[in-house]
Amino acid sequence: MQVKSRHHLRSDEVREVEDELAANLGVDLDADSYELVELEDSAFDLVLVDGEPAVLYVESAEQGSAEESSGQSPRDDEPFLTVRGANDYPPETHVVTVDAGAVSFVSDGADVMRPGIVEADPDIEPGDLVAIAEESHGKVLAVGRAKTDGEEMVGDSGKVVESIHHVGDDLYEFTV
Repeated sequence: MQVKSRHHLRSDEVREVEDELAANLGVDLDADSYELVELEDSAFDLVLVDGEPAVLYVESAEQGSAEESSGQSPRDDEPFLTVRGANDYPPETHVVTVDAGAVSFVSDGADVMRPGIVEADPDIEPGDLVAIAEESHGKVLAVGRAKTDGEEMVGDSGKVVESIHHVGDDLYEFTV
């Protein structure tokens, strides 16, 4: 992952990131420095929180093409925690919990299937970004996009969360 640009966020941008994460995930970042890192050939841009890649912006499919023509930043998207960020600042909402049998699959980047889910935040809606945590220690293993409502995630069959970032992937291993 190559860095295209890197700069400190203005105070209003910092406030926006902090406010959105607090409102959507129940997370209080309260850090000293925030830097936006735009990456080459990546669906992500990162915010370094006190030097650690804790927040990401994910391009939506329709935004990727519009962004190329308009030159807009992905900061128009909603910020969400990276896997490392979610383990440093555990989210209180938008969490899907999986059982021990699903851990190795989710950790390898597999999409999340209903049989592996033991609990899901009922406020999750299709298209929402979610943190995928394991049940025994609550550690976040992946970040994904919900394909169904949280209330419908526990069940016998079907894919319910599309994985977009997981432990061990390029984004997880990213350092500056």
